[in-house]
Amino acid sequence: MRSRILFAGLVAAALSAASGALAEPIGSHFELTPIGGFTIFDGDFRYPNTSPLTDDLFAGVRLGWQYNPWLGIEGAFDYIPSAEDVDGGVDVNVWHGSANLMLTPWATRWGGPYVFGGFGKGQAKADGFEEVPMGLLEVGGGVRLWMTDALGVRLEGRALNWVRDESSKEGATHIMVGGGVTFALGGTPRDTDGDGVSDRKDKCPDTPKGATVNADGCPGDSDGDGVLDGLDACPGTLKGCTVDARGCPSDSDGDGVCDGLDQCADTPKGARVDARGCPLDSDGDGVFDGLDQCENTTKGCTVDEKGCPKDTDGDGICDGLDRCPDTAAGLKVDPNGCPIELIEKETELLDTGMIRLNDVNFETAKADILPSSYPTLDLVGSLLKNWPELRIEIGGHTDSRGSGAYNQKLSDARAASVRAYLISKFPELKADQFTSKGYGESQPIAPNTSPENMAKNRRVEFKVLNRDVLRRESERRRMLQQGGAPADTTQH
Repeated sequence: MRSRILFAGLVAAALSAASGALAEPIGSHFELTPIGGFTIFDGDFRYPNTSPLTDDLFAGVRLGWQYNPWLGIEGAFDYIPSAEDVDGGVDVNVWHGSANLMLTPWATRWGGPYVFGGFGKGQAKADGFEEVPMGLLEVGGGVRLWMTDALGVRLEGRALNWVRDESSKEGATHIMVGGGVTFALGGTPRDTDGDGVSDRKDKCPDTPKGATVNADGCPGDSDGDGVLDGLDACPGTLKGCTVDARGCPSDSDGDGVCDGLDQCADTPKGARVDARGCPLDSDGDGVFDGLDQCENTTKGCTVDEKGCPKDTDGDGICDGLDRCPDTAAGLKVDPNGCPIELIEKETELLDTGMIRLNDVNFETAKADILPSSYPTLDLVGSLLKNWPELRIEIGGHTDSRGSGAYNQKLSDARAASVRAYLISKFPELKADQFTSKGYGESQPIAPNTSPENMAKNRRVEFKVLNRDVLRRESERRRMLQQGGAPADTTQH
């Protein structure tokens, strides 16, 4: 009860001190917190004799790394000078150190509450007595309140759960409540107006966005036209041109060349022009510079109305240069836009009678396919839709971690999940063309003695059950090559 009252009072005091603070550190950074407070020892903990320890003050330090506003790790160390809670009791020194995972699920600009948990080690020591080591499971929570982007106040409560040897049937839980000053190290300084000068150094904190500023964060107006540098639409207007309220010359067609000097007075609005006011087309794609949003288009590419190359099949090779314009999504292509992965997988199928995939990943302990694996499976689906005569067994394999029964069940589910995905994604595939089977850990292709080997054993295999179809196709291609004709790799 005393710890709750004390902790509530510290929280109230910190909230009052940090009121109005809106300057938490930004980005990943280190935090150093000297801390002190009060320790309430478990009344059942008796050392070195038969009396409990006196609740007493502690001093310590926290050193952490905040990865993002809600996740961090931290090391903690505390020292508590105490004594037996009797007249003339023996002095006892207690210390502990731990490593903790820090979570701040409701982080705001002023800070917020946090929780933590971790493991550590401690010791109670009295002169003339054997020390008592303590293995600790630590949990707790608190509040962190920022006053600047480098300085804050922190309050916390921590439970030290002493994990004793199970055979001794002993244990204890000590409570610590305290507070300290937190120093943020290595964070990104806040820049509210986004002018590149941190708030701490900015003498003009309300600079309009986009304006050019000096080292003090104050904007300039080089040509004295009343429009700040960086926002001035025409900072170098030529002499002799009539200007408007923005400092820009009168320009009927809006091409940047003032009326009277413009030899191409009907230039489309937005197009860049030469010194005569005539539009430019640097890449020769028929869309004027200034209107062309892709001004360095490779010659020969088909472009849209914005001047950007079209790529109908999304393979990275523009229409007009793409010799294989219907490549399936996700496939790697050669410089002519023709797929190479499809050819590699088909070669593997013909040579081995199967396709083996080690990069099909699932959610942990589940059969749900991760989206990152879709391109790999789509590649196989694009290949197999060209082989309607094949009967395929989709086999799931695991490494040896976990029980054999669990791995068998999981591999069954994952193989079935791959089958369901392919049939759903590719309507051309017939459901009765595919079966699925889980092999668990029963068919390793490498000893399960290293992470690399276990990764090889976690795989999905597409095994052809009627390999005579493959043999006929291999023979057909061999005869075509001997006759000088190219093999057809897309029709079966």
